[in-house]
Amino acid sequence: MAEEGLRPIIVKRIKKGGGGHHGGAWKIAYADFVTAMMAFFLLMWLLGSTTKGDLNGISEYFKTPLKVAMEGGSGSGDSSSILKGGGKDLTRSEGQVKASDDPAVKKTFNLTAAKAALEAEENQRLKALKEKIENKIDANPLLKKYKEQLLLDITNDGLRIQIVDEKNRPMFALAKADLQPYTKDILHEIGFVLNDVPNRIGLSGHTDSTPYMSETGYSNWELSADRANASRRELIAGGMNDAKVLRVVGLASAVNLDKADPFNPINRRISIVVMNKRAEESVLRDGRQIEVSAEDAAAAAAAAGAPPPAQAAPSGPPVRK
Repeated sequence: MAEEGLRPIIVKRIKKGGGGHHGGAWKIAYADFVTAMMAFFLLMWLLGSTTKGDLNGISEYFKTPLKVAMEGGSGSGDSSSILKGGGKDLTRSEGQVKASDDPAVKKTFNLTAAKAALEAEENQRLKALKEKIENKIDANPLLKKYKEQLLLDITNDGLRIQIVDEKNRPMFALAKADLQPYTKDILHEIGFVLNDVPNRIGLSGHTDSTPYMSETGYSNWELSADRANASRRELIAGGMNDAKVLRVVGLASAVNLDKADPFNPINRRISIVVMNKRAEESVLRDGRQIEVSAEDAAAAAAAAGAPPPAQAAPSGPPVRK
């Protein structure tokens, strides 16, 4: 019994082998086969969908890759390519630089000539407006009576319409900004006609050199500005668009029309300027300053005792209408 208790216990372990056709090596081979088949079908699809031009380009690249890369060549940019050298004609076997084989026509623009043409066109439009106002004055019995008090001329700033005083026929009440009834009628007729052109307008009021100063400090400067603003209101009352007004100034007696006689009633006037594009841009430009016509600027400088500024060639004396 004691010997049976000391008998060793033997445990048999069976070790299974991993070789033979039951191993996992076949999975790696199968994955390689599938990858190769996918690459093959992808290559076939690319070859089938590539145009002949692309094939020729690829062939040229592998023959002389540096030359094609630096200089391009037949087929280097196919018609269906979105890269440089491509085009839109899919029937072509070689690349296109443009959708058409016609030689490119370079367009050049002469800005100076274009600007001169626009200025000439605008000048013709202002001349047509001047003729229309003159015809309206001749056709209207009311305006025809005051024909001698209406001066129209073309200046460097545009069409200038001046309504001047006569000794026995003033436009305003004495030393006031109240317009006479006939002055209102004149401004109503002019205001309606000014809508025929897109140009903006500027108004300036003028007095003669007769000293005027009230106890409150009200002088010819305030009077001329008030008269210009009163004229603006009557132009709008006559039908002119309020947005057309760009500038309203009072110049007192600084710019006399009759320089030989500063007390002449003709110096008391309202000046309406239908501004050309150059004058309008001068007013609208940043850092602008109020400007008057070249003739008025020279006269103002002479009145102040300063040398006259440089100015363009004179446009001729005003035409009395």
